[in-house]
Amino acid sequence: MTLRIGAEEEFHVLDVESGRLVPRAPAVLDRLNSPEFTTELQQSVVESNSGVHGTLDDLYADLAGARRRLDAAASSLGLAVVAAGTVPLARVTSREITADPRYRHMVDEYRRVADEQLICSAQVHVDVPDRDTAVRAMCLVSPWLPPLLALSASSPFWLGSDTGYASWRTMLWQRWPTAGPAGCHADAGSYDAALEELIRSGVISDAGMVYHDVRPSAHQHTLELRICDACPRVETVVLVAGLFRALVRDACERLARTDGPGCDGRHDWLRAASWRAARSGLEGPLVDPATRRAVPARVALLGMLARLRPALEASGDWETVHELLDRALAEGSAAHRLRRAAEADDLLASVDLMVAETRGAPAPRAGAPVRRPGPVPARIRAQAQAKPQGQARTRPVGWGTGA
Repeated sequence: MTLRIGAEEEFHVLDVESGRLVPRAPAVLDRLNSPEFTTELQQSVVESNSGVHGTLDDLYADLAGARRRLDAAASSLGLAVVAAGTVPLARVTSREITADPRYRHMVDEYRRVADEQLICSAQVHVDVPDRDTAVRAMCLVSPWLPPLLALSASSPFWLGSDTGYASWRTMLWQRWPTAGPAGCHADAGSYDAALEELIRSGVISDAGMVYHDVRPSAHQHTLELRICDACPRVETVVLVAGLFRALVRDACERLARTDGPGCDGRHDWLRAASWRAARSGLEGPLVDPATRRAVPARVALLGMLARLRPALEASGDWETVHELLDRALAEGSAAHRLRRAAEADDLLASVDLMVAETRGAPAPRAGAPVRRPGPVPARIRAQAQAKPQGQARTRPVGWGTGA
Protein backbone atom coordinates (compact mmCIF):
# COMPACT_ATOMS: atom_id res chain seq x y z
CA MET A 1 0.00 0.00 0.00
CA THR A 2 1.50 3.31 -1.12
CA LEU A 3 0.29 6.35 0.80
CA ARG A 4 1.22 9.39 -1.23
CA ILE A 5 2.21 12.62 0.49
CA GLY A 6 2.17 16.32 -0.24
CA ALA A 7 2.91 19.49 1.70
CA GLU A 8 1.88 23.12 1.91
CA GLU A 9 4.37 25.66 3.23
CA GLU A 10 3.72 29.26 4.23
CA PHE A 11 6.44 31.91 4.01
CA HIS A 12 6.76 35.37 5.55
CA VAL A 13 7.86 38.15 3.19
CA LEU A 14 10.53 40.44 4.67
CA ASP A 15 12.39 43.56 3.64
CA VAL A 16 16.02 42.54 3.17
CA GLU A 17 17.55 45.63 4.76
CA SER A 18 15.36 46.03 7.85
CA GLY A 19 14.34 42.42 8.38
CA ARG A 20 10.76 43.57 8.93
CA LEU A 21 7.60 41.87 7.75
CA VAL A 22 6.14 43.69 4.73
CA PRO A 23 2.85 43.30 2.75
CA ARG A 24 4.63 42.54 -0.53
CA ALA A 25 3.32 39.02 -1.24
CA PRO A 26 1.30 40.22 -4.27
CA ALA A 27 4.46 41.54 -5.92
CA VAL A 28 6.29 38.27 -5.29
CA LEU A 29 3.39 36.26 -6.69
CA ASP A 30 3.35 38.45 -9.79
CA ARG A 31 7.00 37.57 -10.40
CA LEU A 32 6.32 33.86 -9.91
CA ASN A 33 3.12 33.67 -11.98
CA SER A 34 2.67 30.00 -11.03
CA PRO A 35 -0.37 28.16 -9.62
CA GLU A 36 1.78 26.36 -7.05
CA PHE A 37 2.16 29.67 -5.15
CA THR A 38 -0.90 31.39 -3.70
CA THR A 39 -2.06 34.14 -1.36
CA GLU A 40 -3.04 33.85 2.29
CA LEU A 41 -5.06 36.00 4.71
CA GLN A 42 -2.21 38.47 5.24
CA GLN A 43 -0.48 40.20 2.34
CA SER A 44 2.83 39.40 4.04
CA VAL A 45 2.48 35.63 3.43
CA VAL A 46 2.99 33.43 0.37
CA GLU A 47 1.84 29.80 0.35
CA SER A 48 3.55 27.08 -1.69
CA ASN A 49 1.78 23.83 -2.60
CA SER A 50 3.82 20.77 -3.47
CA GLY A 51 2.96 18.03 -5.89
CA VAL A 52 1.84 14.60 -4.74
CA HIS A 53 4.65 12.13 -4.17
CA GLY A 54 5.29 8.53 -3.27
CA THR A 55 8.71 9.05 -1.68
CA LEU A 56 10.33 11.45 0.75
CA ASP A 57 13.13 11.91 -1.79
CA ASP A 58 10.71 13.35 -4.32
CA LEU A 59 8.96 15.49 -1.71
CA TYR A 60 12.31 16.96 -0.63
CA ALA A 61 13.27 17.77 -4.22
CA ASP A 62 9.91 19.43 -4.85
CA LEU A 63 9.97 21.56 -1.69
CA ALA A 64 13.61 22.57 -2.17
CA GLY A 65 12.95 23.56 -5.77
CA ALA A 66 9.91 25.62 -4.81
CA ARG A 67 11.95 27.43 -2.18
CA ARG A 68 14.64 28.27 -4.73
CA ARG A 69 12.08 29.72 -7.13
CA LEU A 70 10.37 31.69 -4.37
CA ASP A 71 13.68 33.04 -3.08
CA ALA A 72 14.73 34.14 -6.57
CA ALA A 73 11.46 36.02 -7.09
CA ALA A 74 11.67 37.73 -3.71
CA SER A 75 15.36 38.62 -4.08
CA SER A 76 14.70 40.36 -7.38
CA LEU A 77 12.44 42.78 -5.45
CA GLY A 78 14.82 43.44 -2.54
CA LEU A 79 12.86 41.02 -0.36
CA ALA A 80 13.49 37.76 1.44
CA VAL A 81 11.20 34.89 2.39
CA VAL A 82 11.25 33.01 5.67
CA ALA A 83 9.67 29.71 6.66
CA ALA A 84 9.09 30.06 10.41
CA GLY A 85 6.10 30.23 12.74
CA THR A 86 6.67 33.93 13.43
CA VAL A 87 9.31 36.54 12.63
CA PRO A 88 10.82 38.85 15.27
CA LEU A 89 10.03 42.19 13.62
CA ALA A 90 6.42 42.87 12.60
CA ARG A 91 3.56 45.23 13.27
CA VAL A 92 -0.13 44.46 13.77
CA THR A 93 -2.63 46.19 11.50
CA SER A 94 -5.98 45.40 9.93
CA ARG A 95 -5.11 47.26 6.72
CA GLU A 96 -2.84 44.66 5.08
CA ILE A 97 -5.34 41.89 4.36
CA THR A 98 -5.48 40.15 0.99
CA ALA A 99 -8.29 41.58 -1.16
CA ASP A 100 -10.79 38.73 -1.00
CA PRO A 101 -14.40 38.81 0.31
CA ARG A 102 -13.85 35.72 2.46
CA TYR A 103 -10.74 37.18 4.08
CA ARG A 104 -12.49 40.51 4.60
CA HIS A 105 -15.32 38.72 6.40
CA MET A 106 -12.81 36.93 8.62
CA VAL A 107 -11.20 40.22 9.62
CA ASP A 108 -14.55 41.85 10.33
CA GLU A 109 -15.78 38.88 12.37
CA TYR A 110 -12.66 37.88 14.33
CA ARG A 111 -11.01 41.30 14.64
CA ARG A 112 -7.77 41.18 16.66
CA VAL A 113 -7.43 37.41 16.23
CA ALA A 114 -7.32 37.92 12.45
CA ASP A 115 -5.16 41.05 12.69
CA GLU A 116 -2.52 39.10 14.60
CA GLN A 117 -2.50 36.22 12.12
CA LEU A 118 1.11 37.10 11.27
CA ILE A 119 2.05 33.44 11.48
CA CYS A 120 3.06 30.65 9.13
CA SER A 121 2.62 26.89 9.29
CA ALA A 122 3.53 23.75 7.37
CA GLN A 123 0.78 21.27 6.50
CA VAL A 124 1.17 17.69 5.31
CA HIS A 125 -1.39 15.61 3.40
CA VAL A 126 -1.36 11.79 3.37
CA ASP A 127 -3.55 9.49 1.30
CA VAL A 128 -6.29 7.49 3.04
CA PRO A 129 -8.65 4.97 1.40
CA ASP A 130 -11.88 6.86 2.10
CA ARG A 131 -13.43 9.56 4.30
CA ASP A 132 -14.64 7.13 6.96
CA THR A 133 -11.10 5.84 7.38
CA ALA A 134 -9.78 9.41 7.52
CA VAL A 135 -12.13 10.32 10.38
CA ARG A 136 -11.44 7.15 12.35
CA ALA A 137 -7.68 7.38 11.77
CA MET A 138 -7.79 10.98 12.96
CA CYS A 139 -8.61 9.76 16.46
CA LEU A 140 -5.69 7.33 16.50
CA VAL A 141 -3.02 9.75 15.27
CA SER A 142 -4.09 12.74 17.40
CA PRO A 143 -2.20 11.74 20.59
CA TRP A 144 1.07 11.65 18.62
CA LEU A 145 0.82 15.14 17.10
CA PRO A 146 2.32 17.28 19.93
CA PRO A 147 5.78 15.71 19.41
CA LEU A 148 5.55 16.75 15.74
CA LEU A 149 4.81 20.30 16.89
CA ALA A 150 7.93 20.17 19.09
CA LEU A 151 10.03 19.11 16.09
CA SER A 152 8.75 22.05 14.04
CA ALA A 153 8.87 24.75 16.76
CA SER A 154 10.34 27.88 15.18
CA SER A 155 8.56 30.89 16.68
CA PRO A 156 10.17 32.10 19.91
CA PHE A 157 9.86 35.81 19.05
CA TRP A 158 6.80 38.03 18.71
CA LEU A 159 6.69 41.78 18.03
CA GLY A 160 10.31 42.33 18.97
CA SER A 161 10.61 40.26 22.15
CA ASP A 162 11.28 36.71 23.30
CA THR A 163 8.02 35.04 24.37
CA GLY A 164 9.63 32.26 26.38
CA TYR A 165 7.89 29.75 24.10
CA ALA A 166 9.38 27.60 21.34
CA SER A 167 6.17 27.98 19.31
CA TRP A 168 4.37 31.23 20.01
CA ARG A 169 2.52 30.65 16.75
CA THR A 170 0.64 27.87 18.55
CA MET A 171 -0.51 30.28 21.25
CA LEU A 172 -1.77 32.74 18.64
CA TRP A 173 -3.35 30.04 16.50
CA GLN A 174 -5.27 28.40 19.34
CA ARG A 175 -7.40 31.53 19.79
CA TRP A 176 -9.41 30.62 16.70
CA PRO A 177 -12.68 28.97 17.80
CA THR A 178 -12.05 25.69 15.97
CA ALA A 179 -8.29 25.32 16.53
CA GLY A 180 -6.84 22.49 18.60
CA PRO A 181 -7.52 18.76 18.96
CA ALA A 182 -10.06 17.32 16.56
CA GLY A 183 -11.93 15.08 19.01
CA CYS A 184 -13.31 11.63 18.31
CA HIS A 185 -15.94 10.62 15.77
CA ALA A 186 -17.14 7.13 14.85
CA ASP A 187 -17.38 7.82 11.12
CA ALA A 188 -17.55 10.50 8.45
CA GLY A 189 -21.26 11.02 8.99
CA SER A 190 -20.74 11.92 12.63
CA TYR A 191 -17.85 14.24 11.79
CA ASP A 192 -19.70 15.98 8.98
CA ALA A 193 -22.76 16.47 11.19
CA ALA A 194 -20.52 18.20 13.76
CA LEU A 195 -19.16 20.50 11.04
CA GLU A 196 -22.65 21.40 9.88
CA GLU A 197 -23.62 22.19 13.46
CA LEU A 198 -20.66 24.56 13.75
CA ILE A 199 -21.59 26.31 10.52
CA ARG A 200 -25.25 26.64 11.59
CA SER A 201 -24.09 28.18 14.86
CA GLY A 202 -22.61 31.09 12.91
CA VAL A 203 -19.23 30.75 14.62
CA ILE A 204 -17.64 29.72 11.31
CA SER A 205 -18.89 30.33 7.78
CA ASP A 206 -17.65 27.20 6.00
CA ALA A 207 -15.87 23.86 6.52
CA GLY A 208 -12.55 25.41 5.48
CA MET A 209 -12.55 27.30 8.79
CA VAL A 210 -12.27 24.12 10.84
CA TYR A 211 -8.69 24.51 12.03
CA HIS A 212 -8.18 21.29 13.96
CA ASP A 213 -4.66 19.94 14.47
CA VAL A 214 -5.57 17.23 11.98
CA ARG A 215 -8.55 17.06 9.64
CA PRO A 216 -9.91 15.09 6.68
CA SER A 217 -9.73 16.94 3.40
CA ALA A 218 -13.07 18.27 2.22
CA HIS A 219 -12.22 17.38 -1.42
CA GLN A 220 -9.79 14.45 -1.48
CA HIS A 221 -9.18 11.17 0.34
CA THR A 222 -6.41 12.61 2.49
CA LEU A 223 -5.74 13.35 6.13
CA GLU A 224 -4.15 16.76 6.71
CA LEU A 225 -1.69 17.59 9.50
CA ARG A 226 -2.04 21.22 10.64
CA ILE A 227 -0.35 21.46 14.05
CA CYS A 228 3.16 22.43 12.92
CA ASP A 229 5.05 25.70 12.63
CA ALA A 230 6.56 26.52 9.27
CA CYS A 231 10.10 25.10 9.33
CA PRO A 232 13.23 27.03 8.30
CA ARG A 233 14.95 23.81 7.20
CA VAL A 234 13.20 21.86 4.47
CA GLU A 235 14.61 18.68 6.02
CA THR A 236 12.38 19.26 9.05
CA VAL A 237 9.30 19.30 6.82
CA VAL A 238 10.44 16.02 5.27
CA LEU A 239 11.01 14.51 8.73
CA VAL A 240 7.55 15.54 9.93
CA ALA A 241 6.00 14.26 6.69
CA GLY A 242 7.69 10.88 7.09
CA LEU A 243 6.54 10.50 10.68
CA PHE A 244 3.00 11.62 9.87
CA ARG A 245 2.75 9.19 6.96
CA ALA A 246 3.87 6.42 9.30
CA LEU A 247 1.23 7.45 11.86
CA VAL A 248 -1.48 7.36 9.20
CA ARG A 249 -0.30 4.00 7.82
CA ASP A 250 -0.16 2.53 11.31
CA ALA A 251 -3.65 3.84 12.10
CA CYS A 252 -5.13 2.48 8.86
CA GLU A 253 -3.62 -0.94 9.51
CA ARG A 254 -4.93 -0.99 13.07
CA LEU A 255 -8.40 -0.06 11.87
CA ALA A 256 -8.31 -2.81 9.22
CA ARG A 257 -7.53 -5.41 11.91
CA THR A 258 -10.26 -4.46 14.41
CA ASP A 259 -13.88 -3.36 14.65
CA GLY A 260 -14.75 0.08 15.95
CA PRO A 261 -12.72 3.29 16.05
CA GLY A 262 -9.93 1.86 18.22
CA CYS A 263 -9.75 5.01 20.35
CA ASP A 264 -10.45 5.39 24.07
CA GLY A 265 -12.19 8.71 23.45
CA ARG A 266 -10.04 10.52 26.02
CA HIS A 267 -8.57 13.49 24.22
CA ASP A 268 -9.06 16.03 26.99
CA TRP A 269 -5.31 15.94 27.76
CA LEU A 270 -4.22 16.75 24.21
CA ARG A 271 -4.57 20.52 24.47
CA ALA A 272 -2.29 20.45 27.51
CA ALA A 273 0.18 18.23 25.64
CA SER A 274 0.22 20.70 22.75
CA TRP A 275 0.82 23.57 25.16
CA ARG A 276 3.76 21.65 26.62
CA ALA A 277 5.25 21.10 23.14
CA ALA A 278 4.77 24.77 22.24
CA ARG A 279 6.44 25.86 25.46
CA SER A 280 9.36 23.43 25.38
CA GLY A 281 10.12 22.49 21.79
CA LEU A 282 12.91 19.91 21.85
CA GLU A 283 14.69 21.57 24.77
CA GLY A 284 12.33 20.55 27.59
CA PRO A 285 9.83 17.86 28.56
CA LEU A 286 6.96 16.60 26.43
CA VAL A 287 3.90 14.60 27.40
CA ASP A 288 4.62 11.03 26.34
CA PRO A 289 1.68 9.86 24.17
CA ALA A 290 1.92 6.31 25.50
CA THR A 291 2.17 7.00 29.25
CA ARG A 292 0.77 10.58 29.36
CA ARG A 293 3.61 11.50 31.71
CA ALA A 294 6.29 14.15 31.35
CA VAL A 295 9.45 12.82 29.71
CA PRO A 296 12.41 14.46 27.93
CA ALA A 297 11.62 15.27 24.31
CA ARG A 298 14.29 12.79 23.18
CA VAL A 299 12.60 9.97 25.05
CA ALA A 300 9.17 10.77 23.61
CA LEU A 301 10.42 11.02 20.03
CA LEU A 302 12.66 7.98 20.09
CA GLY A 303 9.79 6.00 21.58
CA MET A 304 7.59 7.23 18.76
CA LEU A 305 10.24 6.26 16.21
CA ALA A 306 10.50 2.74 17.61
CA ARG A 307 6.73 2.32 17.64
CA LEU A 308 6.47 3.45 14.01
CA ARG A 309 9.43 1.47 12.64
CA PRO A 310 7.26 -1.17 10.86
CA ALA A 311 5.19 1.55 9.17
CA LEU A 312 8.31 3.55 8.26
CA GLU A 313 9.96 0.48 6.75
CA ALA A 314 6.80 -0.36 4.80
CA SER A 315 6.94 3.09 3.16
CA GLY A 316 10.71 2.96 2.59
CA ASP A 317 11.18 5.88 4.99
CA TRP A 318 13.05 4.29 7.90
CA GLU A 319 16.62 5.28 7.01
CA THR A 320 15.78 8.85 6.06
CA VAL A 321 13.51 9.50 9.04
CA HIS A 322 15.92 7.86 11.49
CA GLU A 323 18.84 9.96 10.23
CA LEU A 324 16.86 13.21 10.16
CA LEU A 325 15.48 12.64 13.65
CA ASP A 326 18.93 11.91 15.06
CA ARG A 327 20.16 15.16 13.57
CA ALA A 328 17.17 17.16 14.85
CA LEU A 329 17.65 15.87 18.39
CA ALA A 330 21.39 16.59 18.26
CA GLU A 331 21.05 20.16 16.93
CA GLY A 332 17.86 21.22 18.71
CA SER A 333 14.75 23.01 17.54
CA ALA A 334 14.76 25.99 15.20
CA ALA A 335 13.52 28.05 18.15
CA HIS A 336 16.68 27.11 20.06
CA ARG A 337 18.94 28.01 17.15
CA LEU A 338 17.18 31.34 16.61
CA ARG A 339 17.46 32.27 20.29
CA ARG A 340 21.13 31.41 20.28
CA ALA A 341 21.73 33.69 17.29
CA ALA A 342 19.82 36.56 18.93
CA GLU A 343 21.64 36.13 22.24
CA ALA A 344 25.02 36.18 20.50
CA ASP A 345 24.21 39.25 18.43
CA ASP A 346 20.71 40.72 18.04
CA LEU A 347 17.27 39.97 16.61
CA LEU A 348 18.49 40.71 13.10
CA ALA A 349 20.98 37.87 13.47
CA SER A 350 18.07 35.52 14.09
CA VAL A 351 16.32 36.93 11.00
CA ASP A 352 19.45 36.30 8.95
CA LEU A 353 19.54 32.73 10.22
CA MET A 354 15.88 32.22 9.28
CA VAL A 355 16.54 33.49 5.77
CA ALA A 356 19.69 31.38 5.38
CA GLU A 357 18.05 28.17 6.59
CA THR A 358 15.01 28.76 4.38
CA ARG A 359 17.40 29.08 1.43
CA GLY A 360 19.32 25.99 2.56
CA ALA A 361 22.50 28.06 2.94
CA PRO A 362 24.81 28.77 5.91
CA ALA A 363 24.08 31.84 8.03
CA PRO A 364 25.50 34.96 6.32
CA ARG A 365 26.43 37.02 9.38
CA ALA A 366 30.00 36.25 10.38
CA GLY A 367 29.45 37.64 13.89
CA ALA A 368 26.71 35.22 14.86
CA PRO A 369 28.16 31.96 16.23
CA VAL A 370 25.51 29.76 14.66
CA ARG A 371 26.15 26.10 13.89
CA ARG A 372 25.82 25.46 10.19
CA PRO A 373 23.26 22.90 9.09
CA GLY A 374 24.63 19.36 8.88
CA PRO A 375 24.67 17.49 5.58
CA VAL A 376 21.43 16.49 3.95
CA PRO A 377 21.05 12.68 3.94
CA ALA A 378 22.73 11.40 0.80
CA ARG A 379 19.59 9.74 -0.61
CA ILE A 380 17.46 12.87 -0.65
CA ARG A 381 20.36 15.16 -1.59
CA ALA A 382 21.09 13.12 -4.72
CA GLN A 383 17.42 13.02 -5.62
CA ALA A 384 17.07 16.80 -5.27
CA GLN A 385 20.08 17.44 -7.47
CA ALA A 386 18.79 15.07 -10.14
CA LYS A 387 15.24 16.46 -10.23
CA PRO A 388 14.59 18.68 -13.27
CA GLN A 389 12.88 21.91 -12.27
CA GLY A 390 10.42 21.64 -15.14
CA GLN A 391 8.95 18.31 -14.02
CA ALA A 392 5.20 18.04 -14.51
CA ARG A 393 3.17 18.33 -11.32
CA THR A 394 0.44 15.88 -10.36
CA ARG A 395 -1.30 17.57 -7.44
CA PRO A 396 -5.05 16.82 -7.54
CA VAL A 397 -7.40 19.72 -6.88
CA GLY A 398 -7.87 20.13 -3.15
CA TRP A 399 -4.45 19.16 -1.81
CA GLY A 400 -3.40 22.79 -1.96
CA THR A 401 -6.41 24.40 -0.34
CA GLY A 402 -5.65 26.51 2.72
CA ALA A 403 -7.79 28.16 5.38
